[in-house]
Amino acid sequence: MARRLGILFEHPDWQIPLFSALSARSVDFIPIDLKRAAFDPDAMPDCDLYFNQASPSAYVRGNPRAVPLAMGLIRALEIRGARVLNGSRAFALELSKSAQCALMTQLGIAHPRSLAFNDVEAALDIWTTWPALVKPEQGGSGARMYLVESADDVRLLFANVPDLWNPDGLMLLQQKYEVDPSFGIVRLEYVGQEYLYAMRVVSHGGFNLCPSEVCHPGMGGGSTVEFFAYPEVPVRAIEIGQRLMVEGGLDVGGIEYLPGPDGEPIFYDVNANSNLRPAVAAEFGFDPFDRVAAYVERELAKR
Repeated sequence: MARRLGILFEHPDWQIPLFSALSARSVDFIPIDLKRAAFDPDAMPDCDLYFNQASPSAYVRGNPRAVPLAMGLIRALEIRGARVLNGSRAFALELSKSAQCALMTQLGIAHPRSLAFNDVEAALDIWTTWPALVKPEQGGSGARMYLVESADDVRLLFANVPDLWNPDGLMLLQQKYEVDPSFGIVRLEYVGQEYLYAMRVVSHGGFNLCPSEVCHPGMGGGSTVEFFAYPEVPVRAIEIGQRLMVEGGLDVGGIEYLPGPDGEPIFYDVNANSNLRPAVAAEFGFDPFDRVAAYVERELAKR
């Protein structure tokens, strides 16, 4: 029998709160585990609606083949006429920080200068701004991010950590902005392209800002990460984040920015697989996963 909702996922724990919220609303769904999977493009789709929850950081957990399978499956589903929440357009944007930069440039949104490269010396022939961040084109959970102070630091980093090129052979040098360590950065959450809530994330020097309560903040080179409800978020920041959601084709997602030197928000990350944080949302008076489940329920009713 066809199930109404198919959920594409890879992480063993991140989806548990969503599954519980859907079950509480009696939504008929089937989990589609991408870690070890197969699909027949001639025999699909089976569901009325699909929800992509694949994460670019799958390779960090030893599941590098989950991402290409997810993209292949999503594209095949869409070609066959299926509706996929956070579909191929949104997923492709999440997998490419250079594409995120290009979209922000197109929309006139302030963001850090970035340089994508597949060869260290080719990058250093162009890049002259220090300090900088080295980060992956296909990011996730703060993995493979490093602060570098000079061209020699970059050369030494890649000589000592050759697997930095995994999984896709493309890296970025990115302009580093100073952030008030006591304030941190801001993450805006959206459901159905509508603003849900904001939180401040204080990293204490770490790079893994994954908001899921099952994430381990030490991964990615940091210590304990703290999350705080942020009801004072500027309306302008909310509007810019929503524009990124709409223009990027995201249905559910998290948009991150940091306060710039002049107070203007500097946007730097787009996350289609949004790991919501119930403890923060509770301060606003709701369960964020119930909001996602309600949105999915409404989308199912349209099919």
